[in-house]
Amino acid sequence: YLFFWESAAAPNGSDSPSKRAQRPAVGNRVTVVLGAQWGDEGKGKVVDLLAQDANMVCRCQGGNNAGHTVVVDSVEYDFHLLPSGIINPKVTAFIGNGVVIHLPGLFDEAEKNERKGLEEWEKRLIISDRAHIGNLGTTKKGIGPVYSAKAARSGLRICDLLADFTKFSERYKVLAQQYKAMYPTLEIDIEGELVKLKDYVERIKPMVRDGVHYMYEALHGPPKKILVEGANAALLDIDFGTYPFVTSSNCTVGGVCTGLGMPPQNVGEVYGVVKAYTTRVGIGAFPSEQSNDIGELLQTRGKEVGVTTGRKRRCGWLDLVLIKYAHMINGFTALALTKLDILDVFAEIKVGVAYKVDNQTIPHFPANQEVLQRVEVEYETLPGWNSDTSAARSFDELPENAQKYVRFIEEHVGPTFGVGDESAACIRGFTVTRLHVNVFSDYLRNLVSLSACKQNTDLRPVAVERAVTPSPASVPSVKWIGVGKSRESMIQLF
Repeated sequence: YLFFWESAAAPNGSDSPSKRAQRPAVGNRVTVVLGAQWGDEGKGKVVDLLAQDANMVCRCQGGNNAGHTVVVDSVEYDFHLLPSGIINPKVTAFIGNGVVIHLPGLFDEAEKNERKGLEEWEKRLIISDRAHIGNLGTTKKGIGPVYSAKAARSGLRICDLLADFTKFSERYKVLAQQYKAMYPTLEIDIEGELVKLKDYVERIKPMVRDGVHYMYEALHGPPKKILVEGANAALLDIDFGTYPFVTSSNCTVGGVCTGLGMPPQNVGEVYGVVKAYTTRVGIGAFPSEQSNDIGELLQTRGKEVGVTTGRKRRCGWLDLVLIKYAHMINGFTALALTKLDILDVFAEIKVGVAYKVDNQTIPHFPANQEVLQRVEVEYETLPGWNSDTSAARSFDELPENAQKYVRFIEEHVGPTFGVGDESAACIRGFTVTRLHVNVFSDYLRNLVSLSACKQNTDLRPVAVERAVTPSPASVPSVKWIGVGKSRESMIQLF
């Protein structure tokens, strides 16, 4: 077993801990909002809620293949590239280096929302000079090919556009030919596109900054509330999603650091947004899908049509196996449960709690698509509430069975840790998955007999502090419950 400790020589050569150089202050921490399913969970509404007192809202990955709908004063705003928190006129919006920027789409989107009431967005938008430029792809937004070009080191960035336009044009022509070779049916008006791009130069120049420097100053300057708005969701992540039916970026918490140019120590709260049922757009495995009247009713009541694609979303019961998987990756500190009101009409509600493959329960979320297609979902059936929740504005105003549904989710998402080899020797509520007594027996000698503990209250505080320090991310509670489309319909629990 390996144990690690910190050691640093003091400036005067002394080993005294009190004389060692102090670590620099961490600075401001960012609050992150991420989707926990296949997208379309209602992240925009949560961001809009949190952006009311934010100073800065950031996008760190994806492009205008994402779609967030926000309703403010009965006006519906649609966002694809702009951080949806820009609705707050006091917010500065930052598009980080991990985002693919489709310039015509950016300005078109901004102008459409401007007509609905978006104020002075051009003065409040900052764009990283390291962000890549794109104009074609799987959702016709340029995402896949641009990320491919980025990985192949042939991509074009905002800084290239604003530097030497002659050299930019030469590189653009080479890249366009590469695209045509990859997609034979693709038609690109190269000269026409270059004219459009040149027209954008003067317009975007005031918005562009060195993104790393800008973010560093935001983190280490005066106190600020900084919000990061994730696009897409955990199960669409290029590494952790249901590959190959995924997006082209990291839409889990790691993408925040790489997509904004910031260290992980500045990540604060990480909120996972969970729809009260499950939806997916397009093809790919979907274990809890209901290709029946139930799925049709969820689709109709939830108005499940993609903001970006216009495609009907496939619908099914809530799948806690994939929510727990998303939590393992992201370490959610709390959850926002949205669209609970869509379940108001169901007499009973099923929730997926485990997977079986070949009649064997598996303890993980399968990486392989063919295996995931064969998964049999084990459900628990809960009673419905058969009443309208859309007017509820506190947890106590929800029907009893709706409250039980929320608590059921909380109880099943949190991991456990064990203090023995028996399944009964698992304690819920800590980050550690499995604590073997023999590893720490010497260290914890004379403190407590862990093998006798069956709940976290049985552990003495000193043992907990030294051996299994609890983390807020270990058991994420539901912090918000959405029962409508507006921010006012978000019930806050704590």
